[in-house]
Amino acid sequence: MSSTSLLRIAARGPSRTFFRANRPVAPTRSSASFVPGLVAGSSLNFSTTVARQSNEPEETFEEFSARYEKEFDGVQDVFELQRNLNNAFAYDLVPSPTVLQAALKAARRVNDYPTAVRIFEGVKAKVENKGQYQQYLDELKPLREEFGVVLKEDMYPEEATK
Repeated sequence: MSSTSLLRIAARGPSRTFFRANRPVAPTRSSASFVPGLVAGSSLNFSTTVARQSNEPEETFEEFSARYEKEFDGVQDVFELQRNLNNAFAYDLVPSPTVLQAALKAARRVNDYPTAVRIFEGVKAKVENKGQYQQYLDELKPLREEFGVVLKEDMYPEEATK
């Protein structure tokens, strides 16, 4: 196809030959009579839960920590770093200090200072109380000082008091 004909097609606007994606339509009483077991307007037609079966045993905290340390050690760009952080913080637990050390080293390796600050914000959001947050800060203080990571509450003290 020549570039002239491509320009003519683009100038015409959207094509009328394409169809919209099929959207679910609520069944009517007349259509329900054709589908056995379908009751129009009933919530029995759709399942809100999925039966999940897993043959794998649950992962221990130590296995979780080792897996994410390895993930952060292999990070090569900011996208990978942030994806791994999102995945690590998505669990119903706070990552161990060794995982956070690996994440901070990865942030330093890809030269992403804002994400290093956000790691501490994530920890602050995940812990149950200020005492636990302080324990994480104490544990990670040498690495934080080495990398020059300033906490958000130190940068904006007026927001920390609210």
